[in-house]
Amino acid sequence: NRLAMASFPSLGRVLARRFVRASKPGLRSSFQRRNSTVFGQILEGKIPATIVHEDDKCIAFEDAHPQAPVHILVIPRKHIKGVSEAEEEDKDVLGHLLLTAKDVAKSQNLEKGYRLVINDGSDGAQSVYHLHVHVLGGRQMTWPPG
Repeated sequence: NRLAMASFPSLGRVLARRFVRASKPGLRSSFQRRNSTVFGQILEGKIPATIVHEDDKCIAFEDAHPQAPVHILVIPRKHIKGVSEAEEEDKDVLGHLLLTAKDVAKSQNLEKGYRLVINDGSDGAQSVYHLHVHVLGGRQMTWPPG
């Protein structure tokens, strides 16, 4: 970085700003936040996953710690931390996630029914801060959950 700052002063300032942003929680770019989650690493191919659906807006893969005989996660390619962080511009992606979850359930032969779950925030038991829809099925679900 010193060479960059000496040779290209404006580049050095950009690199310095990126370093400061990356080192302060809450100021990271969307790309950096996505990379810091396990789902971001799955999207980048750094962590293997059993992918059951893939398109330009989302992917769906088997949960590593299934809570039902069928437990698939549907995640957007765009990093959205959670539903509470979604913006008006995300409405097409949000709708696409639900339609994809329906298609995934059908492909998994969940014709008797299934449950869709979206956890949001710490009280909502969100464990990975990259929006995801759980598709759970293959057994009778109980109510109330958790």
